[in-house]
Amino acid sequence: MAAKWRELADKLAEEIRSGKYEPGQQLPHIRVLVEKGAGSKSTVHAAYKALEAEGLVTSSRGHGTVVREQAPLKRLGIARYDKAKWRDGDEVAFIADRVASGRAYRRNEQTQTVSLVEVPALVAAAYGLPEGAEVYARARLVKEGDQPTHTLTSYYLPEHVEGTRLVDPTPGPAGRGGGFRVLYDAGYEIDHMKEQLFARVPTADEVKQLQLPPGEPVVELHRTAYTAEGLVVEFAIGVHAASRFAWEYDFKVPDSAADPKD
Repeated sequence: MAAKWRELADKLAEEIRSGKYEPGQQLPHIRVLVEKGAGSKSTVHAAYKALEAEGLVTSSRGHGTVVREQAPLKRLGIARYDKAKWRDGDEVAFIADRVASGRAYRRNEQTQTVSLVEVPALVAAAYGLPEGAEVYARARLVKEGDQPTHTLTSYYLPEHVEGTRLVDPTPGPAGRGGGFRVLYDAGYEIDHMKEQLFARVPTADEVKQLQLPPGEPVVELHRTAYTAEGLVVEFAIGVHAASRFAWEYDFKVPDSAADPKD
């Protein structure tokens, strides 16, 4: 026979999956379930911890135990960088993901800090900079409603962005079209990109910042943006809660043999 806390956790999990408790809804306070005879305080607490470990809820001081959004966001690959979105329109990358997922968004769901910092080793390697050089770091925390989904820090050379909206810490994207439009207007049009992805265990700070349940990994993204001449104009590091995104890539398959070089 299963332990009492396990039986309660299974019952609550079924109620979450059936829609009795919807994403964003707070589960009853432990005291309420105890008073209803669901079990002792320790039994309910253990059940809630099990639901959190299984990724069904998040728990935090001040917010209680809240049902997580179960349908992951589409994190578009190539399509999110379509120039028609940011050069000709106002659909910056994180908004493109929300639109493709059929989810609502607010521009202020992206907040940031901007600072001039000594170049980190990864960034120095991408730009070919010497140790001790300075770059602008534009660090964003992106949320869906009240739920953090990922962080993204973009690094720029001062001579590319000094005096532009990219060094303005106002919450939300850097004006119409976001950062890529700012670079475009400054004469640095994005032509191609390189992305690297890998999963890892989050740091303690990332667990707190992204409100991760126990055991959830993160997906780290390294993005390098180039002009047609091969000039690096952005190097970005993103840290994504693994369960909150479904990564999607749709691209033409290369066939270099069918297009031989002279």
